[in-house]
Amino acid sequence: MKKFRTTLVTLFLIFAVSSSALANGLSLNSVGTRALGMGGAFVGLANDGSAIYWNPAGLAGQESAVMLYFTGITPMATYKNDMNPSNEIDATAISKIHTAPGLFANYTMNKWAFGLGIYVPAGLGVEWNPEDIMGPGVEGKELLSQIGVISISPSVAYQVTDKFSLGVAVNVYYGMFDMKQPVPGGQLGVFQFDETSTGTGVGFTIGAKYDFSESFSAGVSFRTSTKVSMSGDASNGLFPNLPTIPPGVHPDYPNGLQPGPEESSFSRDVEWPMWIGGGVAYKPNDCWTITFDGQYSQWSTLDKLTAEYDDPYWNAVMEASGENEFDLKWEDAVQIRVGTEYMASKSIAVRLGYYYDPAPAPDETLNVLFPSSTNHVATAGFGYFGEKLSVEAAVEYLFGAERDIPFDPKDPTKYSTPGKHQMDVFAFGIGLGWKF
Repeated sequence: MKKFRTTLVTLFLIFAVSSSALANGLSLNSVGTRALGMGGAFVGLANDGSAIYWNPAGLAGQESAVMLYFTGITPMATYKNDMNPSNEIDATAISKIHTAPGLFANYTMNKWAFGLGIYVPAGLGVEWNPEDIMGPGVEGKELLSQIGVISISPSVAYQVTDKFSLGVAVNVYYGMFDMKQPVPGGQLGVFQFDETSTGTGVGFTIGAKYDFSESFSAGVSFRTSTKVSMSGDASNGLFPNLPTIPPGVHPDYPNGLQPGPEESSFSRDVEWPMWIGGGVAYKPNDCWTITFDGQYSQWSTLDKLTAEYDDPYWNAVMEASGENEFDLKWEDAVQIRVGTEYMASKSIAVRLGYYYDPAPAPDETLNVLFPSSTNHVATAGFGYFGEKLSVEAAVEYLFGAERDIPFDPKDPTKYSTPGKHQMDVFAFGIGLGWKF
């Protein structure tokens, strides 16, 4: 078991220094309180300001409005490994609320509509007590990931006919990532590894919506893949204590290299995946709306992430060991979403939703700092509409399926983190809207 813990810690280090921009792999369902309550089945409906994210064509024909909302997200993760009954791992992540606020504003002028969205399309985090996973000797150290993406999205939509609309949004992404974890240095002790990086990228969302009748509409939305250029600083107290690289060992440094500094800047490019959504909205009567979506994410673009370090010693050591690269091997996934809204009166709406969310990460690369599970998600919401003011609320509970990752004695490094992984997520949102 001690050997397993050492292997696990080493793999943690590899993950930390080579995959910090995974904020892009944690898309949120909470963009807009109404959409949250309806399970994110919103591409074919897209009837409030969050259409900027779900389907910008839905802005056409809306009343001009401003919408503010706030979402709190609480992941609840556990990790267990009982391969050695005398030294079991039974860890529960530290409970925290991660916030995701947003603002949408749209203005309609005849057949044209203009909008601006500032929102969080992706973000999550998890923090563990290092002793629970790595055993004694890591007191005072931290083991966590904190990730987030902010999108600033100006948009425009045009009502081509009374039934058909087109829209486009420009997505300016700003990504942020922090990683902290202990690093074992043998007889030298245990060191803290920290990494902080930020990055930007620009992409587009193109949408179309067609109203077949007053009771049935359909929409499609396409979000381009976007390269996010991340850069930041990494620190590791172990590096100054590593040995000199002798002359002639590394082809790029024939004169050898002295041990590197404790800190080094780095850069890494990450591809935000392409996304395609299609959906329909049906109103069997004046009070009831039913929506259905299929949404495809091309997670396979996150196959491999490579870091380049400014310090030559860092770069040489990480490259020689292969730790400057991380193979995610993520797989494309399709989410199935369904939602409903019932107008109990002219001013009160009740909403329900469900969606199925398959895990993009295979068993080989699953890691406790980025839990990934196949999820069944239930949502509910409420809305109150006055003449100008609207107030909305929603909740979501993500039921994550347990993943039992095996340990292969013939190839101990085949699976990144053997054991039982499980994570549920609870989210709540509140929103205010004002028509003008």
